[in-house]
Amino acid sequence: MPSFPLSRRTMLRGLAGGATVSVGLPLFECMLNTNGTALAGGAKLPRHFLSYYWADGVNLGMFEPDQVGANWSLSPHMAALEPFKDYINLCTGLQNRCEDRITHHEGMTVFNGYSFVPDGGLDTNAGGPTIDQVIADTFSGETAVRSVQVRVSKRESTDGDGGTTVTAMSHRGEPGSLTPQIPQASPVEVFDYLFGNFTPGIDDRSERTNVLDAVKADVERLKLRMGTIDRQRLDAHLTNVEELQAKINAIPPSCQLPAAPTETNADVGGEEPISSVVQAHAELIAYAFSCDITRVGSFLFKKFVSSTVFDEINASDQHHSASHNGANDLNWLAGIEYSIQKLAQLVGIFADTPDGAGTLLDSSIIYASTDCSTGASHSIERQPIILIGHGHNYLQFPGIHYQATPWNGNDNQPNAAGNTTDVLLACLQAFDDTATSIGGGAPLSNTPLSDVVA
Repeated sequence: MPSFPLSRRTMLRGLAGGATVSVGLPLFECMLNTNGTALAGGAKLPRHFLSYYWADGVNLGMFEPDQVGANWSLSPHMAALEPFKDYINLCTGLQNRCEDRITHHEGMTVFNGYSFVPDGGLDTNAGGPTIDQVIADTFSGETAVRSVQVRVSKRESTDGDGGTTVTAMSHRGEPGSLTPQIPQASPVEVFDYLFGNFTPGIDDRSERTNVLDAVKADVERLKLRMGTIDRQRLDAHLTNVEELQAKINAIPPSCQLPAAPTETNADVGGEEPISSVVQAHAELIAYAFSCDITRVGSFLFKKFVSSTVFDEINASDQHHSASHNGANDLNWLAGIEYSIQKLAQLVGIFADTPDGAGTLLDSSIIYASTDCSTGASHSIERQPIILIGHGHNYLQFPGIHYQATPWNGNDNQPNAAGNTTDVLLACLQAFDDTATSIGGGAPLSNTPLSDVVA
């Protein structure tokens, strides 16, 4: 047992500009038991959960691997995730059991296990709380921030789709009384939200760069009580915080949350800096997870039916429009690979972020999916679900490819079996082992997908 036990919830504190400044801390040796397998008080090491959403489906033939079980290989469209393959449990062939269909709306059932609620025309509202918010409920105020929600592309619907199903991928509360958790597009605003230090303004960079100066006295006090290894790790941690702030401060104005975006993404306002925003959001979430500021987040890469054009790969069409050009449209195929590359970018940051005796990939579960299987048909049969990270050995490691039923080879009318909500229940039980069900109506599950559980 460490001679100087330190609470996992300890934060560095100070004042800057009349506001309270708090800086989270990573797991130090003095926070752990002698084996490093639990907190010093005997409590389990915390798990983290992140839901990730990319829009407009996949090409099933290029996305689903041919092999199943433990001996599987990543498909061409998943190739960017190769460095992290051992951490991946891939779920394919499952049936989304939403009870109604419009276009992409029903696909969001994979994140909550409820059918949407029609609200006229192309408007729908979420039918129940999403998995991230159900998991956040299990922590009961144990972290400074309940959850964090971010968004990358700012482009909106081109077809008039509306309602809370479109507005947010994350919803909190009970069916019939839900609050959409609106994602923040600007990394600067996410920084302010997580720290809670300053009121967002046109230019508060000079204040934000003084965060570490504000907690300097607390740092020196803490160092006097730490061992050599923990002091070295604290110095490295504060350096990372300083570098993170510098990156956020350097993001150009084009990354600021703009006025209402246009439908066509014309030259007015310029191209979207997607990669730099993914990087900034991912680094902020990784910091928040490793320092136990929050344990839950959602990452909306692009809304469905949006006018997003992937300028960084010189796309010649909106990604949603390209998805309707056919399963082999080169522009759409490139956009799918690009979407998975951005997921891999996020995963790489988790892999590089120490947490306890491992990294965030060892302590986290990332639940990634899209709103349909094939974009042209809007099918919700065979929606893929990618689980990344094993959550302190809760999920299979190395991971497997679970396939509910082999694909029939039909892009427009793919077959499926089982229930996508079974995956949600398996994830929920990682955080609440007393949970017996999740969702409602036809999509409800009381049978967790045990195949992916260790």
